[in-house]
Amino acid sequence: MTSLVDISHFPDVEKQLSPSRVPITLVTGYLGAGKTTLLNYILSEKHGKKIAVIMNEFGDSTDIEKPLTVNQDGQEVTEWMEVGNGCICCSVKDSGVMAIESLMERRGTFDYILLETTGLADPGNIAPVFWVDDNLGSSIYLDGIVTLVDAKNILHLLDEPTPEERVSSHEKERVHGHAHSGPVLSMAHMQISHADVIILNKADLVTPEELNQVRDRVQAINSVARIHVTDHSKTPQIEGVVLDLHAYDHLASLDFGEKGHSHIDPAISTIAIVIPPISVEEVPRVDAWLRSVLWDSILPPAASQTGSQCHPTDFDIHRLKGILIIDDGTSRVIQAVRDVFEIRDAETTSSDEGQKQCKIVLIGRGLGPEARPWQKSLEACLERHE
Repeated sequence: MTSLVDISHFPDVEKQLSPSRVPITLVTGYLGAGKTTLLNYILSEKHGKKIAVIMNEFGDSTDIEKPLTVNQDGQEVTEWMEVGNGCICCSVKDSGVMAIESLMERRGTFDYILLETTGLADPGNIAPVFWVDDNLGSSIYLDGIVTLVDAKNILHLLDEPTPEERVSSHEKERVHGHAHSGPVLSMAHMQISHADVIILNKADLVTPEELNQVRDRVQAINSVARIHVTDHSKTPQIEGVVLDLHAYDHLASLDFGEKGHSHIDPAISTIAIVIPPISVEEVPRVDAWLRSVLWDSILPPAASQTGSQCHPTDFDIHRLKGILIIDDGTSRVIQAVRDVFEIRDAETTSSDEGQKQCKIVLIGRGLGPEARPWQKSLEACLERHE
C-alpha cells in the first residue's frame, strides 16, 4: 500500500526532488524505420545505464492523454521482463501513462526510460503529457524526441502518403480547433517536425546523392534538429543521440543560423526570429505573443502592416524553441509542443557565453514565405519599431 504525503509545505522541496527525476526519450518514426531495431541495439550495448524500455502500441494516439490499464481477467497487469545489462522491457497496448506509473514503482532500479511509439503515432499528442501531468512531472522529465527516418522510403511517404498515413482534416481540426487547406500533411511530416534528434536510417540502401536529397528534405521540414546517419539503426554513440539529449535544458548551443523559409517542402518549414536583448518587464509581452500564435493560431499584426499580404493567417506551429537574453545578464528558455509551452530560467552553461541576441525558432505548417512578418509582429508586441 502506498501512502501519499503532502510535501508542499517542505522548504526547497522542488530543488531536493528534481535531481531524482528520471529522463525519458520518445522514440518515434514511421513503420519500418528501425525503431525496435534501435532499441534492441541499445539494450545489447555496454553503456553503463540501466534502461527501462516501453514498447508501446498506441491505437488512437489520444489514448495517451488519459491513463488506461492493461487488463487480464479483470485484473490490471503490467509485466516487466529483465533483458540483461540491468535493463527491463515492457510491451503494452494503449496504456503509456499507466505503464510509466507502474514502472515508477521500481524507481531506483533504472536510470533512463525509452518509450517507443507506433509508426502512426503523433508525438505532438504524447510529449505534452510529460509537462502537464502532475503525477508524471514529479518523477520523470522529457529529455527529448528522437525520430527515425527510413532514408529509402521517406520521400515517398512525404509526397504520396496513403489515406491512413495522412493527417486528416478532422484530426487537424481536433488538435488545433479549425480545419485547414493546403498541401497534404502526412504523419511522417509530423514526426520529423517534432523531433529534437533525427536519425537517417538505412543509409546503406541509398546512394550518396539520394541520401543528400533526403537530408535536404528533412532539414527543410526541421532545420534545428540534430541529424545522425546510420544503417541497421547502429548509432556510433548512444549518449547525445538517443540518451542524455538535454533537449530542454538550454538552447544557446543550438545552431539557429539563417533558417529562413524553405520551399523544398510546401507542407512544413522552419523560420527563425532574432531580436536584441529584452528587459525583464518585456517577458510577459513575449508570453502574450506566444499565447496568441500557439493557442489561437493568430499572428498579432505589426503596426506597419495595414493589409494581410505576406501576413500568415492560416498556420499551425508544431514546435517552438527559443532563448531570451535579458539585459540584466540572465536568460530564459522557451519550449513549446503544439499549444503547450513554458518560459523558464535557463541553466547557465559554457555554451551560453557570448549570447547577445534573443532567438526563437518556429516549425510548422503555413508559416509563410519569409520570417519577416513574424519578426515584425513580435517587435510590435514589444513596442519596438524601426
